[in-house]
Amino acid sequence: MKKWECTVCGYIHEGDEPPEVCPICGAGKEYFTEVVSDTEAESTTQEVPAETTTTSPPAKKEVGGIAGLVLKFHLHPIMVHTPNGILPLALLFLVGTALFQIAGFELAAFYSLIFVLINMPAVIATGYLEWQNRYQGVKTGIFMVKIGASIVVTITLSALVVWRLITPDVMGSESKWVYVLIGLVMVGAAGIAGHLGGKLVFDTRKN
Repeated sequence: MKKWECTVCGYIHEGDEPPEVCPICGAGKEYFTEVVSDTEAESTTQEVPAETTTTSPPAKKEVGGIAGLVLKFHLHPIMVHTPNGILPLALLFLVGTALFQIAGFELAAFYSLIFVLINMPAVIATGYLEWQNRYQGVKTGIFMVKIGASIVVTITLSALVVWRLITPDVMGSESKWVYVLIGLVMVGAAGIAGHLGGKLVFDTRKN
């Protein structure tokens, strides 16, 4: 049984032919290359190959500079822990404020949102560099949804911070549940982006 590796995400497929589409990242079959063991490689080099036309997957380029550091030290997976960890907690603080009008909860939520917003440029930049270099900038569904979810997080997060700056008593007004609803959309989008990121990193099991 042959083994085929997706050169985008590392998924290993077993079969006579590579799959039409990678079940993890959605890359086409042209991104798969056959996994050859050391013994098979030695026997192949001893044979005189006939002239054949083969389609090779796009070669990965050498990565240096800032992008190289991002990949080497896994900066994007580290950076995404900021929104994924803090935003759900901020939402809980907002719900607690809406239900019980606890001023300390509202202030904690506001400072948490500001902290995440300050970190978002680094999250987006490292994510873009990782997508372009580790995953070859492949525009499949999983990456497009992940990018879209990140955009939703950034827009809703910015809206919450700006609204709070313009109307400091928003959580004491009739619009408080609209404010909480925007926070819920924000956390949901962050969860989707985080889930897809985890799928790319961990879900590369054999078919």
